[in-house]
Amino acid sequence: MSEHVPVYGGQAVIEGVMMGGKYTTVTAVRRKDHSVSYYECPKEDNPSLNTLKKIPIIRGIVAILEASGIGTKHLNFASEVYDADPAEDGIRAVQKDEKKKRSLSTILGLTAIGILTFLFSKFVFTLVPAVVASFFEPLISSNTGQVLLEGLFKIILLIGYIYFISMTPLIKRLFQYHGAEHKVINTFESGDPLTVENVMKHSRFHYRCGSSFILFTAIISIFLYLFFPADPLWLRLVSRILLIPFDLGLAYEILRFTNRVRHIPVLRWLGYPGLSVQLLTTKEPDAGQIEIGIRAFERMRACETAIEKEKGYVTNQVL
Repeated sequence: MSEHVPVYGGQAVIEGVMMGGKYTTVTAVRRKDHSVSYYECPKEDNPSLNTLKKIPIIRGIVAILEASGIGTKHLNFASEVYDADPAEDGIRAVQKDEKKKRSLSTILGLTAIGILTFLFSKFVFTLVPAVVASFFEPLISSNTGQVLLEGLFKIILLIGYIYFISMTPLIKRLFQYHGAEHKVINTFESGDPLTVENVMKHSRFHYRCGSSFILFTAIISIFLYLFFPADPLWLRLVSRILLIPFDLGLAYEILRFTNRVRHIPVLRWLGYPGLSVQLLTTKEPDAGQIEIGIRAFERMRACETAIEKEKGYVTNQVL
């Protein structure tokens, strides 16, 4: 495989890291006995989805829902394998084989859960600020004032939520693995060898991070809402719900753009708002966590190599 294998993204999981390539996603998890287990999930080649992924705005919605579904499967694997007794792996393998006929329904179920969870959280962070802002209508009655107030509450709710969950030990470790994921990708994209020492030197921030995407949706929504009435409340809430797909699609396009121009000094600042959120969503990892990030990445590369050989060509472009 070319040294310039595309890196499409990653995700932190319980005591592990997921790395995504063009054809597959791989998770490496450090178990309680300090051994490492892997979960490989090839991406299905769906012509219809591939067509949608070429259409601006729409491709963002498809990519986000797809990532939510895939991410849930990896999170489920990580939680199961971390808590399980390694001595029972053989028994668990037999049980999984017996459930093979139900595997499709299980996969679809996990995918649905991931998508529904994402949509539910999006609804909460969209509707709650709108309702809270409406309480201040006697003081701030203009449409512009209400929209700006709603946007302020949305950003405060978002940042506050991230801040408070980041204080829990479990989430703090999760954010350390998130930092390890970014450091590994930054090291690879810089062309440095993937060693723990090299990875340690690189930034834990990355322009393509989902944390940046979340903040962009909040900022973009403010501009979108200016074109729609804030009163009455029912119309306001309905319009916010209907605008969610467009908001997600625009945020995705902006995230892609800021990633493309991050090496241009006069334009790289466009990604700074998103990077600022990563001060909360990533933490400096230790050597062991970085090692897991490297292992996940190398395993993903090995899987990509095997798939590319099967397809008969080599990828040579970094996205």
